[in-house]
Amino acid sequence: MAPRERPLDGLPSPPAALGSRSGFHTNIEEILISEHDLNRRVTELAAEVQGYYAGQDLVLVGVLKGAIMFMTDLARQLPLSLEMDFMAVSSYGNATQSSGVVRITKDLDGSIEGRNVLLVEDVVDSGLTLRYLLENLRSRNPASLRVCALLNKRVPRKANVTVEHIGFEIPNRFVVGYGLDFAENYRNLPYIGVLKTDVYATS
Repeated sequence: MAPRERPLDGLPSPPAALGSRSGFHTNIEEILISEHDLNRRVTELAAEVQGYYAGQDLVLVGVLKGAIMFMTDLARQLPLSLEMDFMAVSSYGNATQSSGVVRITKDLDGSIEGRNVLLVEDVVDSGLTLRYLLENLRSRNPASLRVCALLNKRVPRKANVTVEHIGFEIPNRFVVGYGLDFAENYRNLPYIGVLKTDVYATS
């Protein structure tokens, strides 16, 4: 019987009752961004956004499901008149790299015509998904459209996109936690960690 992996120092082992879905801390190779650093940077980003939109109304458009934790925390720190709406797109599935083929699986509930829109993304890498979203949203005639991304992955861009507000620059590693997933798991980790390669290499 193979020995059990030790959890990361200071992190509890997941409950045995979770069975095969327990992955969690034992499948994390490294904590890339701590919960403390996430909280600090979201506060700083909120100050940036508030400074830009002071005295204006705002629509936050979150990209499901990855950006939901980030967008919720960001919104709670914005003393602005704002609305929240969501879009869901498919480009990854259960893979670790975007296929480049994007389709909308959930559209906005309301109109953004004539509104100030801040698109809230979890991670930008190739830029293909973001380019598609920006083109789609611009076609709806918002008064302004900007992007706030929690993570900017240092990989060659396949699409020329502008991201006005960036939380963290990260290396080209597969990360999970704080809303980011692999096969719908790990979203509820309070930090952003690097997933062990053997977890997804055979998936």
